[in-house]
Amino acid sequence: MPGETDISVLLKSLKPILNDGSYVFVCLQALDKKLREHILFEFKEKEGITIVLRKEKADELNLDYEFVASWITLNVHSALEAVGLTAAVSTALTKYNISCNVVAAYYHDHIFVPIKDTTKAMAILGEFSGK
Repeated sequence: MPGETDISVLLKSLKPILNDGSYVFVCLQALDKKLREHILFEFKEKEGITIVLRKEKADELNLDYEFVASWITLNVHSALEAVGLTAAVSTALTKYNISCNVVAAYYHDHIFVPIKDTTKAMAILGEFSGK
């Protein structure tokens, strides 16, 4: 089933879900195979491999990180070619000085916001669908 491309439908159907836990972004030069099962997201850049994983696991493995975030899933099946969803979400959060890191996966977009801003971010995202 293809994802939604109509921005008005996407925004009315966001259904943000707060996932349990705290998450961190870590940059590594190589991945240990044992670590793979704990990785939520991975992206290879020329400087290294960025991974997102639970803060507790990063602490357990003594991995360095700077940003601790909450993970919010936009529970609408957005098409990868949809235009405006990321802009609308980031603009709404920017009005309240909330940073966000967006990861687009095949079915959903995932928003990482600072832990301290979680409650406000959920309220702002809920306003799109009138919740």
